[in-house]
Amino acid sequence: MTDREALAAAVALRRAIHQHPELGHLEFETTVRVARALKQGGVPFRRHKPTGLVARLNRGRGPCVALRADMDALPLQETSALPYASLRPGVMHACGHDAHTAMLAVAAIQLKERGLNHPGTVKFLFQPNEEGSGGARQLLAQGAFQSPTVDAVFGLHVNPRLPAGTLGIKTGPLMAAVDRFTLTVRGEGGHGAYPHEGRDAVVMAAQIVSSLQSIVSRRVDPVEPAVLTVGTIQGGERFNILASSVTLTGTVRTLSEKWHRRMPQLIAEVANGVARAHGGRVQLRYEALNNPVVNEPAMTALARSVAVDVVGARRVLDLDRPSMGGEDFSEYLSRAPGCFVYLGTGAGPRTRRPWHHASFVLHEPSMGVGIRFFVAMADRALADLTLGRR
Repeated sequence: MTDREALAAAVALRRAIHQHPELGHLEFETTVRVARALKQGGVPFRRHKPTGLVARLNRGRGPCVALRADMDALPLQETSALPYASLRPGVMHACGHDAHTAMLAVAAIQLKERGLNHPGTVKFLFQPNEEGSGGARQLLAQGAFQSPTVDAVFGLHVNPRLPAGTLGIKTGPLMAAVDRFTLTVRGEGGHGAYPHEGRDAVVMAAQIVSSLQSIVSRRVDPVEPAVLTVGTIQGGERFNILASSVTLTGTVRTLSEKWHRRMPQLIAEVANGVARAHGGRVQLRYEALNNPVVNEPAMTALARSVAVDVVGARRVLDLDRPSMGGEDFSEYLSRAPGCFVYLGTGAGPRTRRPWHHASFVLHEPSMGVGIRFFVAMADRALADLTLGRR
C-alpha cells in the first residue's frame, strides 16, 4: 500500500465512521468497522468488552510499543452540511476521533504489509469512551498493557489551531488534569410571595457560582494554571415557588498535583460558607477523571526526531505552553513512558473551527502525515528500546 493508497483508505474509513458516530461505550458499529478493516489487512486483534479493540503485530522477542486512537463521538447535532455528515441526530464526531481511528487502523495494515523492521511487538489500542473518561482504564483493566508488558506508548490528536500537516510536540506537561464536580444546594421551599419564610436555593446557588470564581482569582497562586467552570444549573419547580434544591455541575482543570489535591477542599469551603450564611446546606460530589498528560523527556525527544523525519524540521512545532484541555491518555503514561503529539489540521476558516464545534470540519489530507508518523514511530521506538536494553 503506497502512501497515497493509505490516505485514500483512511479517508474512506474515517467518512464511514463519521456518518455513523457513536457515544462512549456504545461504539459497537465503529468497532465492527475497525475489525473488518484489520481482518482484511491481515492484522490480528482481540475484542475488549464492551467496545474496545487491541490489535498487535509481532516479530519475535523484544520490546513492546503501544499506539493509541480513541473512537467515541460527542452528543452534538452536526451543522457542517458535508456530504458525509452524521446520519445520527444529536451525535457527531467533532473532535477528530474518527480520524485518529482511521489513521491507526491503516498504519497497522501498512506495518503488516511490509513487516516490522525490528524485533518486538507493536500494539494498536482502539479505545472507547475518551470523552466521558474511563475508556483508557477499561482497556488497561482488561490487560491491554500486559502479555507482553508495554515499554513505551504514543498517541496523537488532531489540532485545528496548528497549520495543516505540522506536528506539535512538547516535553513535560501537555494537558491538564480533568475533574468533575456536582454541588447540590438545599434550602427550604415556600411561596414566592413570602421569601422570608423559606430558604431560597436559587439565590444560594447564584451566589455560590459567583463565589467559586474567587477560588482561581484569589486562592490559587497566580502563576499556577487553573480553571473552574460551572457548566449546568438545574433546579426549581415553578415561577412562584421558592426552590428547595438546585444542582450545579462543573469542571476543574489543573496542571500541578498540589492544586489538583486542594481544589475539592476549596470548593467545599466556599460553597458551605455561602449556604450557611443563607440557612442552607450543600452536598459536594467530586470526581477526578484523569491526571495531567505529561510527556516523558526521552520519549518526547524520540517522537520529535521521528516527526522531523516525517515532515521536516520546519514543520515540527515546539510548543511552549500546555493546554487546559484534558485527555485520558494520561492513564497510559502513568504506566509507561511515552509522548502525546498534536497533528495540525488548520488549513483555512472551515478547518480552523475548534474542537467540539457543531461545524467542525477536518482537513483530511493531513491524515497522511498522521499515518506516516504512526508507522515511523513504531519502527523507531522498537529500534530505540532494543538498543536501550542491550
